[in-house]
Amino acid sequence: MISLHRPGSSPLHRAPAGVKLVGIAVLALLISLGARTPLLALASLGLVFALFALGGQGPITWARQLWATRWIVVFVAATQLIFLTPADALVNTTRVVSVVLLAALLTLTTRTADLLEALQVALSPLARVGIDPWRVAFTLMLTIALVPVVSGFAARIRDAQRARGVRLGPRAVVTLLVMSLRHADDVADALTARGIA
Repeated sequence: MISLHRPGSSPLHRAPAGVKLVGIAVLALLISLGARTPLLALASLGLVFALFALGGQGPITWARQLWATRWIVVFVAATQLIFLTPADALVNTTRVVSVVLLAALLTLTTRTADLLEALQVALSPLARVGIDPWRVAFTLMLTIALVPVVSGFAARIRDAQRARGVRLGPRAVVTLLVMSLRHADDVADALTARGIA
């Protein structure tokens, strides 16, 4: 599994994984429900920047994480602009980016094993209805870990098309889908070989 964790001694690094999960879930909910104007949406982005600083992640790390969301921004903004005003599209896109950056901050300041354990504890009530909390937590962590992999695939496709002088188009989405599905098959084979799946 890919770990984005960066060791450090910041307050966020020292906080228990469960506390961070709850805190980020609450913040994500507040941003989603509360940031209803462009000013509040941009303020939520500023809050995320402050949390990155609290987590010992400088402006460069924040900017890199923000840059990594560029395709999310393009996709969300484009779909929002079809149905909403530009101001509402800005608000919704900024809220989505803020929540994605919060998730990135969680993975940057928390070891994967600690996150997996916290998720397993949080999901333990599911055992009463016959659902294995470890498998659900592992699936969630695997999903989070695969986001940068898919992002890397998108960057490779973009670079290859630029090298050929081809404009990005619908074919790029098909290529990305094929690469992602092939990678998912490889991960599934690896998990089966280890007796996990």
